[in-house]
Amino acid sequence: MQDIEPYYRWESLYVASRDERSPFYERFYNLDYYENNIYGYYIHPMWDEIGSDTLYCKILFTDYNRKFSIIEMFGEWNDTLHNDIMFFKRNVVDHLINQGINQFILLGENVLNFHGSREDDYYAEWFEEVEDGWIAACNFQEFVEKELTKYRLDMYLNFGGTLNIPNWRTLKPQQFYELVNGLIIRRLG
Repeated sequence: MQDIEPYYRWESLYVASRDERSPFYERFYNLDYYENNIYGYYIHPMWDEIGSDTLYCKILFTDYNRKFSIIEMFGEWNDTLHNDIMFFKRNVVDHLINQGINQFILLGENVLNFHGSREDDYYAEWFEEVEDGWIAACNFQEFVEKELTKYRLDMYLNFGGTLNIPNWRTLKPQQFYELVNGLIIRRLG
């Protein structure tokens, strides 16, 4: 687990800890000290805490002019026991929405499991708050997508099919956004 790092090749373009408008502004990362863990397994110190015991994230890129943010997720997304969506919504998403962000790309390759809840209030609230924007969940594992569908979260999140984009790392953030935006427009149109 400690070897799974957030994607870092866009750091020459954006770093959330240096962005005054980011919820992680001025966060310090000690690469010599591993303190966070998921179920007793230490994780790489570059993942950002959101208040959950099992879910972490990393804002890879945010463009305030074009109103989008790309966020990589890591860990177990557990709404059943830990209400992880509440932590993510209140500590990350709300902050970005207050800064004008209304298009979210969540990268889920490193979401190891998902446990849903019949309560979908935070997802519904997020969906309503983005108004003319959208929420795209890219590259989540198939079994995670099945769980998202089981809990009817496909009413709020766009995922699966063409949103599984394995070559996203070969793109610049704006190119990746344009690709996802085009796919979302086709789905909604």
